[in-house]
Amino acid sequence: PQPRDGTKQAQLIAMLRRKEGATIAQITEAFGWEPHTVRGAFAGALKKKLGLTVTSEKIEGTRVYRLASE
Repeated sequence: PQPRDGTKQAQLIAMLRRKEGATIAQITEAFGWEPHTVRGAFAGALKKKLGLTVTSEKIEGTRVYRLASE
């Protein structure tokens, strides 16, 4: 399944596909979500429903999330 264009889910995927990825703080600011909601979206909507793999790495003390190469 593919997310509909213009939805928060589609916007979240676009943020995670950027070269620089996205931090939890950037995502919470963009959508007004709490951090636990962002992590839930990673696990539920992206991983379980869409089958996407979200990776993370720590860069200069900040955790950055990206979608794994497709």
